[in-house]
Amino acid sequence: MSLTSKRFVPATRTSRIDDQDWVVIYHEQQFGMLQGRFLLEPDAVRFLGNVEHQLLLGHLDDKPCHMLRISDPAQVPGLTWHGLRGLIGQVDDDLFRLLGLAQQLDAWYDSHRFCGRCSAPMQPRGEERAMECTQCDLRQYPKLAPCIIVLIHRDNEVLLARAPHFRPGFFSTLAGFIEPGESVEECLHREVMEEVGLEVDQLEYLGSQNWPFPNSLMMGFHARYVGGQIVPQPGEIEEAEWWPVDQLPGIPPQGTISRWLIDCHLARLDGQPLPPVPA
Repeated sequence: MSLTSKRFVPATRTSRIDDQDWVVIYHEQQFGMLQGRFLLEPDAVRFLGNVEHQLLLGHLDDKPCHMLRISDPAQVPGLTWHGLRGLIGQVDDDLFRLLGLAQQLDAWYDSHRFCGRCSAPMQPRGEERAMECTQCDLRQYPKLAPCIIVLIHRDNEVLLARAPHFRPGFFSTLAGFIEPGESVEECLHREVMEEVGLEVDQLEYLGSQNWPFPNSLMMGFHARYVGGQIVPQPGEIEEAEWWPVDQLPGIPPQGTISRWLIDCHLARLDGQPLPPVPA
């Protein structure tokens, strides 16, 4: 489903659902598509299942859009269920961003139903995107986990690696979480050394992508190989190799920042403009 010409603006507070709003339905980490549509009118979802909770996601062209998490979904003709990973590159960027936000907020809401300080129930605040303890007033806001992701290049080659859980023949760029006390640059150097034993320089930040699996903010870089021999990190990297740019293996799909970093490097080699960063 395309959202061509629409602009999605995330919300920062809660709101009730009106008849003219959009809703998306969510059940066990999957989104419901009814008759080929993820964005539905409130009347269309009244009999699709029992609503566990609802969250305001944001606005499409100033029109509020909510997520309804439901239990015991009804068997309705034309209703199918889709995991977010399967929608990468298959739906409009704005729609993927909206659904990604829904998945992130649902995980945050679900893990903050009780206070971590006094164990009392928590409830959403109406004035801002926060959960508030009913007893001690502790507030918890949605958390993001900042990560680096980097494409390392050497002459006409790029470094790609595969984790043990990747499907056969699939390779990607290196990535890792920023630790407390680290700068982004320090994290990049550490992760590259830990995962493949290499040294890099000429770090260049290209762009970022919110990655809702479950709550990462991916900051994308290019870096130049300086030295070292590839030594895969046990348990983390199953295989890492230098690949000629005209002989790449299976790589991530369009819509991922990993693929975008690869495409940006190829565009530069061809003297072409860089493609836009994915949503």
